[in-house]
Amino acid sequence: MDIAQKTVLITGANRGLGRALVEEALKRGAKKIYAGTRNALQHPDKRVTPLTLDVTNAEDIRRVTGEVGTLDLLINNAGIALFDDLSDPSFIDKHMAVNFHGPFKIIHALLPQLKHAKGAIVNVLSLAALAPVPVTPSYSISKAAAHSLTQTMRAFLAGKNVTVHAVMLGPVDTDMTRGFDIPKAAPEAVVKEIFDGLRRGEEDIFPDPVSQAMAAGWRGGVVKAFEHQYAGFLPPSVASAA
Repeated sequence: MDIAQKTVLITGANRGLGRALVEEALKRGAKKIYAGTRNALQHPDKRVTPLTLDVTNAEDIRRVTGEVGTLDLLINNAGIALFDDLSDPSFIDKHMAVNFHGPFKIIHALLPQLKHAKGAIVNVLSLAALAPVPVTPSYSISKAAAHSLTQTMRAFLAGKNVTVHAVMLGPVDTDMTRGFDIPKAAPEAVVKEIFDGLRRGEEDIFPDPVSQAMAAGWRGGVVKAFEHQYAGFLPPSVASAA
């Protein structure tokens, strides 16, 4: 997908990677951008329509569904990452609410618009979905679940001409990685690679130097082969009803 003249909804658009996604979409000629944030957002470009959207709030999702008309591209970017050690189960609940249930509910709510437009869904994930980071285990668990959701929705929606893409992030210089003393990619560079990967039709987008180092091995690996093999188990009647 080339997003020029397309309508895009980006969750978590107020800062970090989300804000960079908004700015890059504008540079690439997006027709309209719905910027979903928990708090009110102001933007000088009239193509940006702020939406008050907490992805854990059912009422927010219902309201946004009514406000959004045509939609070509949904980017599920909103997320949280908290340090924990699995001693408090509530941390898993918090991460799952935002990082897994949030994207699922947004996809479900906006699927009619995406099907009509033969559009695309981009789920911003993490390499932690593939191998857990010990200091953020609840985050890693939630991203692994979101990765499985991405793979499953990809299979279910293939027959509806809606493509589903995973962004496998390595370390990016945002508030979320502030506690990690490691090399990090600039958000502005990362979002360029995300949109370039989308334009190339990549199912899994590796947009930074750390993630790119494993891209070839992943795409040609056994896990990816299994994903494609298992997708073939979906009965045609189920796929057509998705």
